[in-house]
Amino acid sequence: MDIQKVMVIGAGQMGSGIAQICAMGGYDVILHDLKEEFVHKGLAVIDKNLSRSVEKGKLTEREKNDTLGRLLPSIDLKNAAEADLIIEAAVENMEVKTKLFNDLDQIAPEHAILASNTSSLPITEIAAATTRPEKVIGMHFMNPVPVMKLVEIIRGLATAEEVYKSIEQMAKSLDKVPVEVNDFPGFVSNRILMPMINEAIYTLYEGVASKESIDDVMKLGMNHPMGPLTLADFIGLDTCLYIMETLHEGFGDDKYRPCPLLRKYVKAGWLGKKSGRGFYVYN
Repeated sequence: MDIQKVMVIGAGQMGSGIAQICAMGGYDVILHDLKEEFVHKGLAVIDKNLSRSVEKGKLTEREKNDTLGRLLPSIDLKNAAEADLIIEAAVENMEVKTKLFNDLDQIAPEHAILASNTSSLPITEIAAATTRPEKVIGMHFMNPVPVMKLVEIIRGLATAEEVYKSIEQMAKSLDKVPVEVNDFPGFVSNRILMPMINEAIYTLYEGVASKESIDDVMKLGMNHPMGPLTLADFIGLDTCLYIMETLHEGFGDDKYRPCPLLRKYVKAGWLGKKSGRGFYVYN
């Protein structure tokens, strides 16, 4: 399958990062969101990232301009009719994703691959909302996308081998390392990471140690670049809670039960860095 034009749906932190690396990889990219302001904000972030790379000597001014020239803004989903690959990076909600994939299935060309950047939701269920489940696949990038090498590639129950091979090759063309993962809740990354973060929250909740001490133990004792509570703030506590709920529901095992303190913070609107307060306070 020849992939030349990519549509990225969602111009937030993940979506803009995916759009950036696809444009840097030589692909024409349609960056889509619901409102013009969201798309312009995403493009501004990409411009800022590329300018920083130019300042550091990692990119020339011409390469920056060529990359920006390959990016097209969109607020009309019908632009999916032009894409060979559509990567969805919308909110982590099954209802939203299945509705979106159903709409894309009707708009996108017959040959187009529909990929989801979901961090925990089943690809098979998302694919069932389309008439082309063999062309639906998971493509889970890590945050920040331009920096992190890993891409989890998740086969749904019906994903065709040639679709997997195309996405694997495409990930390599973006200078990423694709890792094949089967369709289980949380895949590999979040099935391991989120229970660790949840346990760190329980450790705080039960008064075992302060948040600073918990983070220091994992940074200095386990050589983690960032403590689990700081990392949770950066991911977003609402996202952490949603993934834990997905794991709990998917496996039916209480070892995945979200900590009550996590629920409390989310209900209070303390979502981490993006809201200005989570386990830590941000200016």
